[in-house]
Order: sequence, then C-alpha cells, then structure tokens
Amino acid sequence: MHKTKVVPPESHAQGSCGAWRGREAADPVDYKHPYPSMAQYAELLALRFDAKRTRHAYYRAMRVLHEHFQCDPATLEETHLRDYLLHIKLHKHWKPKTIRQTLACAKLFFIELLQRPLWRVFSQIRTKDHDFLPAVLTRQQVHDLLGSVRLRRYRTPIKLIYCCGLRLGECLSLTIHDILGEERKLVIRNSKGHQDRVIPLPALMLEDLRKYWSFHRHPRWLFPNVGRGDQTPQALAERMRSAKTPMPYSSLQRLIIVARKQLNLPAASIHSLRHSFATHLLEAGAHLHTIQKLLGHKQINSTMIYLHLTHQTQQDVLELMDSLCGRLPR
Repeated sequence: MHKTKVVPPESHAQGSCGAWRGREAADPVDYKHPYPSMAQYAELLALRFDAKRTRHAYYRAMRVLHEHFQCDPATLEETHLRDYLLHIKLHKHWKPKTIRQTLACAKLFFIELLQRPLWRVFSQIRTKDHDFLPAVLTRQQVHDLLGSVRLRRYRTPIKLIYCCGLRLGECLSLTIHDILGEERKLVIRNSKGHQDRVIPLPALMLEDLRKYWSFHRHPRWLFPNVGRGDQTPQALAERMRSAKTPMPYSSLQRLIIVARKQLNLPAASIHSLRHSFATHLLEAGAHLHTIQKLLGHKQINSTMIYLHLTHQTQQDVLELMDSLCGRLPR
C-alpha cells in the first residue's frame, strides 16, 4: 500500500464528492463511490444522521483515509489505522478536534459497518483540546475592517455577522422570509444542532438589508451568489437575481484575510466577528445567558469563554483587587 499526502478534512474547499462550502451539502448516498464498502458506509450514515452536512463530513473523512492508502478501506487492518492516526497526530499536527472527528468516523466504519469490535486502537488514542482563546477585535478594529470593504455586496453580510453574532453559514443561508421587518427580528433556521432561534435585528442593519435586497431582488436568497461576468450594476443585479445558490463561504473568507493584512490586524477570521460581537456585548453589560441565547449555544460553558476575553471584566477585577489591597495595613 502506498501513502499519499494527507489533507485535513477542513482544508477541502470542494471534495471530490461535489459539496461546496457555502452551499447545501450533497447526500453521500448519491456520490459515485470508489468501493462497495463506501457505498455501504454512505447508507449507514443516512440511517444514523439527519443532516447532510454531517453525513458528508463523515464520508469525507473516510475518503481522505482510503486515499492515503490508495485502497479499499475495508481491506485495512488495525495496524494500518493505528499508523494513520499516529501520522496525522505526530507528523501532520492535526488539531485534537479533527483527530477526534476522524476517530469517530473510522469507528463507525470499522466497528459498526465491518463488525470489528476487537480493535483496541479506538480506546488507546487520547486527544485534549489546547487552551487557545479565540481572536477578538476591538470596536475600532471592527470599524476599520468594515470600512476597508469597498463593495456593499460583501460589506453588508460581514456587517450583519458582527451586528447579530451570526455564524458564516447562518448568514449566507438567510432568505428574505427570515427577515421579520415589523418586529425587527431575524430568524435563524436549522442552525448548528438543528436548532432554530430568533434574535433582535438593529434598526440600521434592517435598513441596510432592505437597501441591499432592493438592488438584486432575488426571490429567495438574501445574499445570492454574485457569479462572474460583467461588473456593471445592471448585469450584476441580473446575475444575482437569477442565482441558483447563495454566496459561497470563500468569497467572504478571502476578503477578510486580505483586509486583515492591509490593516495589520491580529490573526482573525470571519468567525472572529462573532466572537467580537459576544465580547463587546458582555463588556457593555449584557447578561451572559442573554448572549448564550443570541449565539445559539446549547451549553452556558460555550459562552463563558468570553468572560476571559473582556477588557471590562479584567478592569473590574483589577479595581476590586486594588480596593481590597488598599484597605489593608501597610
């Protein structure tokens, strides 16, 4: 068996299975399978998971594995999987979360599909998340970042992500029916964990969205795919109005990277705007449970990380410590 270059699942902008980031994932059952075992795996995933994106992620992880060995994964032995896990951990330096995802995908394939319950490798590997805090921009940095985005068709969704604390996918999948104008609310449907939520929509942001939609007037998508071609306003509006898919993730991701370098900002991403939203609200006095609901976190522990990021929290603690210390005899 020959080894090929291992690529982490997160680095695939488009897998060979044909599911682009920023668009609805295809159903693995419909893929062109290289081996019968992969077809059976796709059927098992369809029985196990409701979300197509989850099924695609599991299928993709196994595809990366069998491409590494260039063979039918059903022919692999436990030693092969063990060597693969060592390779991605010690040589490729994949993140703990990615390794755990790969392990879960392999466990479903080898133990449940192929009935190999005696494999001990699944109980041997341990991965612990690194204690890295997410990058957060200051309010001025957010202002400068948005100001550097010249085109409104890109600036508007980026601004919405910050103003409402959205995930990138939540923003770009919005439809015109998700905007409750009279109530000034935004409906986030089928988000992470198949959860829906309703969040407030700032008045100025609502006005921006109405102006943005009045330009392209797509019958469904709020942020339709721009596509390529003539950049005149009329041609651009016609392409957006007839778009079959929403704007792809990569359009905004690349834009943020360029703007970040131009402004000499810290290593932040489009998701950092969501972190910044939560941090700035917390600094302004918003309750932690309120922020939890706005972000759509199931567990409060996911929201509590922002307590470590707020300058105001640190400042309050410092003032309290100064007060305690100042009252002691010298």
